[in-house]
Amino acid sequence: MNSLTVDFHSILTITDEQFYQLCLQNPEIKFERTVDRELIIMSPTGGGTGKRNSEILIELGIWNRQQKLGVIFDSSTGFILPNGSIRSPDVAWIPNYKWEQISLQEQERFISLCPDFIVELGFQSDRLKLLQEKMVEYIENGTRLGWLINRKDRTVEIYRAGTEKEVLHNPTNLSGEDVLSDFVLNLELIW
Repeated sequence: MNSLTVDFHSILTITDEQFYQLCLQNPEIKFERTVDRELIIMSPTGGGTGKRNSEILIELGIWNRQQKLGVIFDSSTGFILPNGSIRSPDVAWIPNYKWEQISLQEQERFISLCPDFIVELGFQSDRLKLLQEKMVEYIENGTRLGWLINRKDRTVEIYRAGTEKEVLHNPTNLSGEDVLSDFVLNLELIW
C-alpha cells in the first residue's frame, strides 16, 4: 500500500470536524492525520493484504464473541488519539467499558480514544519505518499491546506499554497476553 503525506498545516488548519467531513465526502480514499496535522492519503490495499487483514479480524472476532470482552474495529475506523492525530490501524480492539462510555452519537464518528490493542500488517520495506513510528505513537497514546506483522521478512514486532519492542523471527503464533486473555493468532493464516 502506498501513501502520500501532504504537509499544509503551516497555511491551513483542518479541524477534527473538517477532517471528518473530508473523509465522508471521499469514501473511496483512506485518510489519516498526523500529530503535526499532516494529511496522509493512502491507496486501497491489495488483495493479499486485504485477505490477511480479514483472517486476523475473523480470528479475533471468533475469540471476542466467545469472551464478550470488547469491541473490534477494521481498518476503516478512525481513532482520534490523545495527541490529536487521527489514525486507522488495520485491526483494533477496545474493552466493553470504554465503548459503553462513548455516546451513541460519538460511536458513529471517529472514536476519541486510543485502542488497547492494535495490529498493523506491513509488507513493503519502504513503509516499515512509517509503520514503526505509528506503532510507537499508539503506545505513547495508550495502546497496551500492538503487533506489527511484516510478511516479507516473516517477523513480528511486539509493542507493549512500558517496555522496549520485542522482535520475533518466523513465529508460528502470537499471544494476546493479558490484554486479550487466551487469544492466540495462528500466523500460518498470515504468512
